[in-house]
Amino acid sequence: MFVRTIEPAFYDTDALGHVNNTRLPAWFELARNDLFRLFTPDLDPRQWRLIMARMEIDYRAELHYGSDIEIRTYVSRLGNSSFTVTQEAWQKGRLTNLGHTVMVHFDHGLKRAVPIVGELREALEAHLQPLEETSDA
Repeated sequence: MFVRTIEPAFYDTDALGHVNNTRLPAWFELARNDLFRLFTPDLDPRQWRLIMARMEIDYRAELHYGSDIEIRTYVSRLGNSSFTVTQEAWQKGRLTNLGHTVMVHFDHGLKRAVPIVGELREALEAHLQPLEETSDA
């Protein structure tokens, strides 16, 4: 599991006084950089080997300005050429958001998915953990 801490900025809030829901996809993408580096260590887009096939976020509770947000990132499913990244946003010990993103190992030159094998597969397996449903929110 990878863990990143986000300190919400004042501009992340909306008229209702909480963190705007559009910030979560951006923060989740930022936190996926740790997994992206397994595929492209220097994050050079000319060497990119992934595409996103699906993203969903469950908004379970509000996030607030003034308290750090912990983003936990792990692999919850590992297929032949795709995998699911699960991400959790926690604030003050409470699960507030849950996201799932399906990523595909992709050869952009050939325009097709390619198998995840060898050391790359082992690196992803090191971050594989079963999805646990929680009712904290």
